[in-house]
Amino acid sequence: QVQLAESGGGLVQAGGSLKLSCAASGRIFGNYNYAMGWFRQAPGKEREFVAGINDSGGTTSYADSVKGRFTISRDIAQNTLYLQMNSLKPDDTAVYYCAAKRGGVRVSPILYDYWGQGTEVTVSL
Repeated sequence: QVQLAESGGGLVQAGGSLKLSCAASGRIFGNYNYAMGWFRQAPGKEREFVAGINDSGGTTSYADSVKGRFTISRDIAQNTLYLQMNSLKPDDTAVYYCAAKRGGVRVSPILYDYWGQGTEVTVSL
C-alpha cells in the first residue's frame, strides 16, 4: 500500500523560499516505474500541476508559472520527493499536494493514483 505525506509548508514573505518534502511508503521509489508530481490548489480554484519528475529522476517538467523558481527532486534512498521553492510570490499561495502515478509525468491530476494530504503554503506581501 502506497502512502504519501507532505511537510514543509508555512508562511513566508514574498521573495522568500520554502522546501516541501513528501515522504513515501510502499513500492514507489526504485524500479517501480512511478512518476511523481507536485500539484497545488488555491481557494476557489482547480487543482493545478506544478512540477513532475520521472521514476529515475532524470526528467523533470514544470508549469510555466514556476519555471526558473521551483525545483523538483527525489531522493530514492530516502524515499522522499522534494520541491524547492524560491522567489515566492503571493500567487503561489495554495495547498500543495504530492502525487504518484505509474508511467510518465502528466499534468492532469485525474491521472494520478496516490495523493498526500497536502501542506499549506502562504506567501504574504
